[in-house]
Amino acid sequence: MILHADLDAFYASVAQRDDPSLRGKPVVVSGSSRRAVVLTASYEARPYGIHSAMPLFMARERCPHILVVPPTFDKYRTASKAVFEIYRTHAERVQGLSLDEAFLDVGDIGLDAAVATARGLKDAVRAATSLAVSIGVASNKMVAKVACDDGKPDGLTAVAPGDERAYLADKPVGALWGVGPKTQTRLRERSIERCEQIAALSDEEAFALFGKWGLSLRDLARGIDDREVSSDDGDFTAGSISSESTFERDVTGVDAMIPIVREQAGELGERLRKRGLRAYTIGVKVKRGDFTVVGKQTSLAQPTDDPLVIAGAAVFCLRRAGVDDTPVRLVGVRVSTLVQTPVRQISLFT
Repeated sequence: MILHADLDAFYASVAQRDDPSLRGKPVVVSGSSRRAVVLTASYEARPYGIHSAMPLFMARERCPHILVVPPTFDKYRTASKAVFEIYRTHAERVQGLSLDEAFLDVGDIGLDAAVATARGLKDAVRAATSLAVSIGVASNKMVAKVACDDGKPDGLTAVAPGDERAYLADKPVGALWGVGPKTQTRLRERSIERCEQIAALSDEEAFALFGKWGLSLRDLARGIDDREVSSDDGDFTAGSISSESTFERDVTGVDAMIPIVREQAGELGERLRKRGLRAYTIGVKVKRGDFTVVGKQTSLAQPTDDPLVIAGAAVFCLRRAGVDDTPVRLVGVRVSTLVQTPVRQISLFT
């Protein structure tokens, strides 16, 4: 059995936990620059149509009384570390997807035992961090992810082995990994809007629609997913500093991700300066909607802690990552090859 665990509105929930005046009110976590974007929106803000990756000015237009708080990444890392320590005591393997999200392999146990484990996790996380985590329980990763989303916020949704196809049948096709807005439009043109319609396709029909990928997509629509939980989640190596953001819904197009990357570059520049460090290498990590990871990096002629230089290099890498038409669920920026020697900085990278 596999669990998908996701801390609810993580950044905003941490802010509301630590400041009682924010509780029960629409809150977004965001920077303050002209190009600032929403990193996380509280559940009270979401009825206004506010979500992550939205420009802050648009969020203010939709909700003039929205409360904006700056990100506090040290707090997020501390809370995440405590939560993942709990996960590791309850699971055979843990695959971290971001600070607030993970898959857990809880072994060859029955559904009732897996649900009991999930309840124990929820209680332990709340006791340790005062945060709520939603959990999906299923026999494979994709169905567990869909079940987790169904239960938000603070939910626990379980799908019994053998019921995967029936559970997915009435879900919109966008629930399937790898099906982004463009693919949804293509399917709607053929009057395909629900998972069961993809599940019912013949080999010839699936191949005609999407080539070889069509057969894999049909398997997913049938609730078949043989991907294992792996502790190798594609995270950057040690000796670096990184910042990542998971989108509440998949984002398509590099231009939509650039504001997030710039926010992350600003945060990394601040963290470098506080530690008296500069970085020679800048990289980006992109996690696609199907959870595959691609990364690109570039080396600077001189080390830097300048957020504008970091942002420029990161955007350069993002454009080289080849994800223009790919649904993306996470983007991150990394700085590495860190030095403390004070040297003259320049704004060119190679």
